[in-house]
Amino acid sequence: MKTSIVIVDDHILIAKALSGILANFEQFEVLYECENGKELQERCQHPKNVPNVVLLDISMPIMDGFETAAWLKETYPEVLIMALSMQDDEHSLIKMIKSGAKGYLLKNVHPTVLADALNHLVKNGHYYPEWAASKVFSSICNEDKQSDKKDLFNNREKTFLRFTVTEMSYKEIANQMNCSTRTVEGYRDSLFEKLELKTRVGLAVYAIKNGFDS
Repeated sequence: MKTSIVIVDDHILIAKALSGILANFEQFEVLYECENGKELQERCQHPKNVPNVVLLDISMPIMDGFETAAWLKETYPEVLIMALSMQDDEHSLIKMIKSGAKGYLLKNVHPTVLADALNHLVKNGHYYPEWAASKVFSSICNEDKQSDKKDLFNNREKTFLRFTVTEMSYKEIANQMNCSTRTVEGYRDSLFEKLELKTRVGLAVYAIKNGFDS
């Protein structure tokens, strides 16, 4: 059975190009294209229009990718969301994961990378690019193993974890925690060691997965 896909992108040429590319892969079928999340909401009112995967642009008018992902997560949690972006910035990545995206892909990738990413998403339930530290995300997906490490954190490290999902710099986090930037970096390094992570993105995703963002 083919994996059904809906493309949500306000750039019509890009949406059509993606449809054309996916038509070359026998394992996928494009149900339809939408220009924004609002249109997707309207189309999904009919059960046959609910896809297996949504290729979701982040920057759109009326209802952007973040809002659309959050709506899909609440309304159709079984639908896998692959976020599409022109930029590899950490903020968008973290915010999209928090909103419900299970994958993140740059629009300038080769068609074979797109196919591989979608296959990985369908098979494993997640897909993240190289720059987002794939080892970080694959380890975080094992929530039971990671959750066991919560007891290793002291209260200050838990507080710091909550700040990792924000846009604050380490200096701004230090101001909020009434300590020096070097102390905050110490909390970061301690968590890196305890969680076997190497990037702030990894800490932020861990925080989101384990409820430290609330």
